[in-house]
Amino acid sequence: MNFFDTRLARKPQDGAGALWIGWGYVTDAGGWQAADDRSADRAGGGWTPAAIGVFMAAQRSARGLRRLRKKEHPMLSGKHLIAGEWVGGGETFRSDPATGAAHGFAEGGAPEIDAAARAAEDAFATYGWTTRAERAAFLRRIADEIDARGGAITAIGAQETGLPEARLNGERARTCGQLRLFADHIAAGDYLDRRHDAALPDRQPAPRPDLKMMQRPIGPVAVFGASNFPLAFSTAGGDTASALAAGCPVVVKGHQAHPGCGELVAQAVDAARRACGLHPGVFGFVQGGSRAVGQALVTHPLIRAVGFTGSLGGGRALFDLCAQRPEPIPFFGELGSVNPMFLLPAAMAARAAAIGAGWAGSLTMGCGQFCTNPGVAVAAKGPDADAFIAATRAALAAVPPQTMLTDGIAEAFRLGAARMAAAPGVETLLGAPGDGRSAAPWLLRTDADTFLANPALAEEVFGPLGLVVTVTDPAQMAQIARALHGQLTLTLHMDAADAADVEAAARLAPLLERKAGRILVNGFPTGVEVADAMVHGGPYPATTNFGATSVGTLAIRRWLRPVCWQNAPDAVLPPDLRAPG
Repeated sequence: MNFFDTRLARKPQDGAGALWIGWGYVTDAGGWQAADDRSADRAGGGWTPAAIGVFMAAQRSARGLRRLRKKEHPMLSGKHLIAGEWVGGGETFRSDPATGAAHGFAEGGAPEIDAAARAAEDAFATYGWTTRAERAAFLRRIADEIDARGGAITAIGAQETGLPEARLNGERARTCGQLRLFADHIAAGDYLDRRHDAALPDRQPAPRPDLKMMQRPIGPVAVFGASNFPLAFSTAGGDTASALAAGCPVVVKGHQAHPGCGELVAQAVDAARRACGLHPGVFGFVQGGSRAVGQALVTHPLIRAVGFTGSLGGGRALFDLCAQRPEPIPFFGELGSVNPMFLLPAAMAARAAAIGAGWAGSLTMGCGQFCTNPGVAVAAKGPDADAFIAATRAALAAVPPQTMLTDGIAEAFRLGAARMAAAPGVETLLGAPGDGRSAAPWLLRTDADTFLANPALAEEVFGPLGLVVTVTDPAQMAQIARALHGQLTLTLHMDAADAADVEAAARLAPLLERKAGRILVNGFPTGVEVADAMVHGGPYPATTNFGATSVGTLAIRRWLRPVCWQNAPDAVLPPDLRAPG
């Protein structure tokens, strides 16, 4: 953050009543408190011209956000956001929270999707030609508005999903952080990949025309909220943030597991849209848990691409609908992954118990409801594997049952765990059926021959379940790596100072690289950094497009396409492609 940055954020040590602006913050009384002597002198708190400029630029935004913070419980309308208006009517459904009262919400259908998509198409005519600075300001304001509603969003999110407040607060910080990251990313402009081949009128045997190329937004994008991340992968999550950054209007299909949380975030996006004076169709939000609303969204002729995070079955059905359209569109779906870990001998000899304890923590984080949950551990049979298993089992046994996101997810976990435990050649080391929406950890063990002979053992069971696969030699470990389907992550636990481990890792590396979008060494994949170099993707069935990522700044490329302009005067070019000055 530099002095001229007018982003707003809470200053934690001063409580809820202060907002950071650049190197200082505005207090509830409307005054400016400098962070250091670049904006005011330390002795008297005097105003420099730079401080005055920053303060005046942010004063109206800060005043509006302060007023919002005084409303501790923003009201739920239970409606859809379409063309800048909150609209209801028709059928309704009720939320099914883990705790607290249920609420009623409008059930979307083809008419609501059509209205939202048409509004998005209308908006694209202007939003697609906004400046990068305008879109960056919009993204930052969305983050500010979400932060301003933070308490209410956390409260209803915890009620609806059963996730702890600390987890939701962290997820909100991640969500707002990635919005601001994309603002910075588009401000830099590198993502445009601008290229210019100047005209060569005297070239023989034929002259070359003037050619200019850059990446341009594709049009309205559909985004499906995810059950397991009500903030970071939902209404204003990475798909929405990257699409808006690219210049694409967005229509979000809210997830029925957290409709209240989704609506409050949609209110924040709409408030930001209004504050920035953008077309009302730039962002739409349609509620509904039926298949019909999702089908209507991906088949609407004005939708140009889809972002999805969810199950393999549901995602594949939507992918097929996109492919079957008269004009097929890209479907960027994250569908399923078991994220195997390969435990090499020297690492196991040195720290098998520590790796086991760490694995248990990763398996049970968020009740195992992470797409990067490392569900399979592959290790050489022997005493070190036994020590690893014992440590894992002891750590898992100490984890109490946790609340899962929905009754349906909990039931699917119970059925999946029971199915795997009942498979021939699989031993149950720890496991309990669970009750209602709660789930306790499971630990299973099998050998490489059984694992390779039964492909179902390599399928995702969404929840806190781990499967240990023991091998007899490095060749079997490599055989398992070859047999894997596409994954989001693969992990090597190795001793970098041991020549045998390094050699084994080098042999596995070409196999792992073909199977996953992210390869870790000596870590656990449940943390996904939001950064320029991150890849959260992989070959099918991890995702439906192996060349894309849904996390990190490269995610913006999903919503862009290259356009070449030949012999075009500056006046008709997109602003970012015109000659300087």
